[in-house]
Parts: sequence; C-alpha cells; structure tokens
Amino acid sequence: MMLICKPTSSICSRLSPKQTNTMPTSCINHLPTQPSWLLLLLLFFGFLPILKLIFSSLKWFYNTFLRPPKDLKAYGSWALITGATDGIGKAFAHQLAQKGINLVLLGRNFDKLERVSDEIQAESPNIKIKIVLCDFSRDASTSIIKTIEDATNELEVGVLINNVGVTHQARYFHEVDERVWMDIVRVNLENTTRVTRAVLKGMLKRKRGAIVNIGSASAIVVPSHPLHAIYAATKGYIDQLSRSLHVEYKHNGIDVQCQVPLYVATKMASKVASIEKSSLFIPTPDNYARAAIRHIGYEARCTPYWAHSLQWCFANLLPEAALDAWRLSIGISRREKNL
Repeated sequence: MMLICKPTSSICSRLSPKQTNTMPTSCINHLPTQPSWLLLLLLFFGFLPILKLIFSSLKWFYNTFLRPPKDLKAYGSWALITGATDGIGKAFAHQLAQKGINLVLLGRNFDKLERVSDEIQAESPNIKIKIVLCDFSRDASTSIIKTIEDATNELEVGVLINNVGVTHQARYFHEVDERVWMDIVRVNLENTTRVTRAVLKGMLKRKRGAIVNIGSASAIVVPSHPLHAIYAATKGYIDQLSRSLHVEYKHNGIDVQCQVPLYVATKMASKVASIEKSSLFIPTPDNYARAAIRHIGYEARCTPYWAHSLQWCFANLLPEAALDAWRLSIGISRREKNL
C-alpha cells in the first residue's frame, strides 16, 4: 500500500481568494487567546534592541558630558608624561598642571623640554617639574629604565601618560626601511612596555595609580590600516596590553586605560595625513586632552573626545570590506603624493 503526501500548496489551492485574504486577520485575531505572559515576552524581545540603543545613548551622554572626573591627585602627587614636548603629550602636561599635579616630562630634545617646562611654570607657579632627557628610538632599553627609575625613585608617581609614538609616511610593507619600522616597534611597543613596568613598581607599593596608554583608531576603529601596517600593529598591542593590565591590577587600586583618539591636529597628523587645522571632528591637542582628563580612571578603553566616538559609531555601521577599500584608497593616495 502506498501513501501519498500532498504538498500544502495543493491545500492552499483549494482555498478561495476570499478565504486566503482572511488568513492574516485570523492570525491576528488569534493573538488575544494566547497566554498574557507569552505576549509580554514577545513585546519584551521586540523592544529589547530599542531599549538597548536608548540605554547606550544615555550612558554615552552621561560619560561624555555629565560624569564627574576623578580626583587625580588621589593617585599620587606626580605624573610622568612621555612625548611631552609636542601635541597631545604637551597638552596633557598643561592640563595636569592645572589640576595641581607635579610633572616629570620625558622627551628627546632638551631645549623643547625646557621651553614646555617654562610655559607650564608660568601658568602654574606652584607646580614642581622635572625634565628627563630620553630618546626612546636610540637609547638602550636598560639605559631608559635606569634613567626613569633614578628620576622617579623618591617621587610619588600616581599618573603615567604613555603618549610617545612614531609612525612613517604611507608605504607598502615591503617598501618600509628596516631601520624605520624597527624604530616604530622600539618606541611604540618595547619602550612603552618598559616605562610601564618601571612606574608600576611604585604604584603597587602604594596600591594606587592610573596608567593611560594612547592607542589609535588605526588599530581599533577600522578593521585595517593599509600602508601603515607596522604602526597599526603596535597600537593593537598597546590596546590589548592595556585591557589585560586593567584586569590584572584593578584589585590593586591601579586603573589602566587605553585611550583611542582619531585624528587630532598635531604635527604628526599634519605630516602623515596632511591635516593642517582643527575642525569639529579634528580637535586641537588642548581640546582632546581636556576631554581625556575626564575619562582617566574609568573604562579599560575609551574614546574621550565626543566627535571621535560618534565617528566610531558610524564606522561600526559600515561593512568591513567598505572600510578596508576606503582606507586602502587613502593610503595609496598619500603614498603617491609623498613619492
């Protein structure tokens, strides 16, 4: 005996057009007969994405504009800043001095260090400032560590700003001279790690401190940064190092954070990206540092400047393939301009 199963389409074909048109209405009319808890569950999951978006937006607004900054002096009376003679590092120095924090300024140009020190001293005469000459790209690692330890041995360094960083003009990976990419690795990765280790020892003894590592959108906001691969890779290391140390040392009273700026109107941005002036989405170093100070001690990773975080949000809406193609076209254009 053979059983034949008729497709459902044959059943539907026997329905009249009038019956077919009334099916959606019948389904809707059937909803009230369902248990109330089931309807509430369906409504909850339906509105969940909207509620999540509203909550995230309110949280971002609070963190960016309303949340009170932490008292940085509670971490310690001194702050150490690398790359303190220009751009973001210099702006951080001015902002921290205004908070009443003494400064250890690290840089490779003694004249620039003295100039920055004099500027800050004129604005904040009660601040103590130590300048330390240190070339992260040339000095031996053991020499750098000893220099920092000797300079900070008797100081209560509560805040560390790892700002120093270098990059190169847009080039394909095989075109980058070995000395150039080794300098990038040495400055951005190796010596940033060594400075952190050197300062961390005192923080562990006092059981308090804040470490801020300046990352980059090139490693986090966009999926790739073609023609600047080495730079992006070192900043990716900084991000993961910061997030891991945040977890490791949070229970010791030490807050480790990776700040992720997009373009800031600095000399490095001008050289690499031809950015000549600030704008709504490209803040001055002072405006960036002012926003950055408010975020120290909170999240493991943050984008302090409000317009940068909006750009990151918009970037997340685009397919990775589109972002990759966009960044590649920009890199190639800059390479051709600089040849």
